Amino acid sequence: MFEKIRTEIFSDALKTEFKVSKEHFTRNRKQRFPLLLLFMMNFLRKSLFLEIENFTNLFKTGSNLKFSKSAFVQARKKIKPEVFDKLSQILLSEFYANNDAAIKLWKGFRLLAVDGSRITLPITDELKTIYGKTKNQSETIIIQARCSVIYDVLNNYVLDGALAALKRGERDLALSHLECCNTNDLIVYDRGYPSYDFIDQHLNRGLNYLMRVKLSFSNLIKDFEKSGKKSLIAEMYPGKNANLSDKKYTKKTPIKVRLIRVELGKGQVEILVTSLLDSKLYPVNQFKKLYFKRWRVETFYDELKNKLRIEHFSGYSNQSILQDFKAALFVSNVQTLIVSELEDDIKESNQVKKYDYKINVNVSYGLLKNRVVSLFLNKQSPEIDIVEELKLLFKSNLVPIRPNRKFERNSGKYRTRTKPKITKNQRDGV
Repeated sequence: MFEKIRTEIFSDALKTEFKVSKEHFTRNRKQRFPLLLLFMMNFLRKSLFLEIENFTNLFKTGSNLKFSKSAFVQARKKIKPEVFDKLSQILLSEFYANNDAAIKLWKGFRLLAVDGSRITLPITDELKTIYGKTKNQSETIIIQARCSVIYDVLNNYVLDGALAALKRGERDLALSHLECCNTNDLIVYDRGYPSYDFIDQHLNRGLNYLMRVKLSFSNLIKDFEKSGKKSLIAEMYPGKNANLSDKKYTKKTPIKVRLIRVELGKGQVEILVTSLLDSKLYPVNQFKKLYFKRWRVETFYDELKNKLRIEHFSGYSNQSILQDFKAALFVSNVQTLIVSELEDDIKESNQVKKYDYKINVNVSYGLLKNRVVSLFLNKQSPEIDIVEELKLLFKSNLVPIRPNRKFERNSGKYRTRTKPKITKNQRDGV
């Protein structure tokens, strides 16, 4: 399952591509390139001294791999953070290319969702320069990055993730994710994303979309909402104040869109805009449930912040921040791959239980600590034994799925705090 990734980690090609300078890693030192990668993906959430002690104790007695905090800090500067993107791409390619029976689709589409959030960073001069400063509600200066991911909501994989300064817009980051999309994808967006140009960018790439829009988005949306119609194919034009000096279209260039009315209850209505024009293939009554599926990307941020504890960074430099962020996305995909192989077993066991059960995500990440190192350590690692051990442990830590539970969303809870907060019911898994 993970043989290809293991081979890549220990390959000279990966080292050559992702070392910062060609002079780096030319001598055989303790901090070898593949061992540094394994160390960084092993949930570095405690002090570096304790993490180094833990890591070196995973090796055989007499291996003489002890190194200092300072040595690690210096060595990690020689590695580009994008190395973890490459490892994720290998994992995703294996899953999507050789796993047709297991890939979940919606009417033939891979269902993707893009969403953004904010990540609180350490306060350093370097990070202030890169990401800028902001204030929370108590006027305390904090540093935050804009985070954006594109996520397969049916198969639970992160296809791409990015950190940027808050001044960089969510739409711009979302467009950067489209490089990993294809014409068999349907991309779902919340109401902060839609614009004429944003939709045009998708059409130019041959990509299908589903976007929620504000009722005040345009007169077209206002008129459709007042009409009471459930579905309408209409033409959308650029806004009258739009600057089109660098665009290939004019204010008279139409885009054909389909408007969908979704009744939420208690008189609430939301309007969706989509490129899926065929009402026979895509009946209007399917869109409420379809749009709701994007909620999985929201819950992924809970995993990222509260289970993987991404804001507990192992270093203060921007390079360290990006390494930790991208390593966390990769490990998330590793966890997903193992969990996906348990679905049939869990479904079968659920048939004789009062509630349906699922993997305890927090515990599963904790169980990956150290085991993820053994999984990729070398060609002699008993991969099958480790994966089977993890599967047994995952299955022994299931939690019930309680239907019809609702929680009030607090969209600003991560924006106003000065440092990460773990609540009592989010005990550390790693």
